[in-house]
Amino acid sequence: MIAGIERHPHARAVLGAALAPAGAPSHAYLFCGPAGSGKRTVARSFAAALLTEGSADPEGAAARVQHGVHPDLTWVAPASAAGILVGDVDEAVVAGAARTPFESARRVFVIEDADELNDQAANRMLKTLEEPPHFVHILLLTSRPGEVLPTIASRCQQVRFDAAGVTELAERLGRHGVTPEAADACARLGLGDGARALALALGEGVALRAGAEAVARGALSGEVAARPWMALLEQARAAGARAAEQVETALASELHYALGKDHARMRREAAERGKRVARRAQTAALDRGLALVGLWLRDVACVLDGAAELVHHSDRSAELAEDAASGIGAAALRRGQMHVEDTRAALALNPNEELALDALGSRLVRALSR
Repeated sequence: MIAGIERHPHARAVLGAALAPAGAPSHAYLFCGPAGSGKRTVARSFAAALLTEGSADPEGAAARVQHGVHPDLTWVAPASAAGILVGDVDEAVVAGAARTPFESARRVFVIEDADELNDQAANRMLKTLEEPPHFVHILLLTSRPGEVLPTIASRCQQVRFDAAGVTELAERLGRHGVTPEAADACARLGLGDGARALALALGEGVALRAGAEAVARGALSGEVAARPWMALLEQARAAGARAAEQVETALASELHYALGKDHARMRREAAERGKRVARRAQTAALDRGLALVGLWLRDVACVLDGAAELVHHSDRSAELAEDAASGIGAAALRRGQMHVEDTRAALALNPNEELALDALGSRLVRALSR
């Protein structure tokens, strides 16, 4: 049995058939599912099964796979906010796939966050994915299958992983020291995404939740003169700045080993890359904040409808009940949530964020007026 596969019926069917006596493992798989659904655990276990077949010491080989020291296992993950670059896959995957196994009958390559492959890195891998040596198996993992380049996805057999339940996610958060009340709420607010649930429970996520609550409650009370959404925008900008700093840190390390004649080019490329990753991180952070605003309005509507057990902000019951008693109807609350969703969609097209948020504030006040 592949560890961690028990609650994923599609993955169990596909990978179980591949390991059956008459099975034939595919040369490339695309593991798709929310962050925290267990893709990484299953990938390592499946890699162990592939690499221990026919081994004289299967237990020892499996242990080395689990510890990441098996010579025929290569594991690639984004080194920074810059994503996965050509240099990350050129030698490790493309050149590595051309070499025969060291001790196993196979070589396994695992690429985490395959949606982070930039165009150059993805193009560099195409031939390897299309016509790999018979002993090569490539496992690509993604939480965002829609952002994996079609040329990559079309060359892989997809394996679907289901989202973890609220109880499971809350238990994981509890192991990080999160209180039971906050763990339950963040597990619900994560919408099945374990990484998002953890991010909301710790660090900047606490401030993000507070900022989103201020926006929603300000709109419900009509008190938006202070533009509470600007706190969300500032948090998003800070997230973008941190992402850009990671690119700069990675560049400093790369320059240390590069030839002097390449430094100017590398700095130019890093500057452009820094702008892209900063923008992406800023947009993603703002989107997460607005999603919380919409969920607050939805939760108040649930309380009004007598379905308090369905709320996501389960640790803010008193505040939700107070807002539900404000006299605003459930239909108006759902119209407000639709305005939030419309703004999230519009922000994906890169409009002026501050103007978009100001417009959302005005629409919310009108939609939620008593």
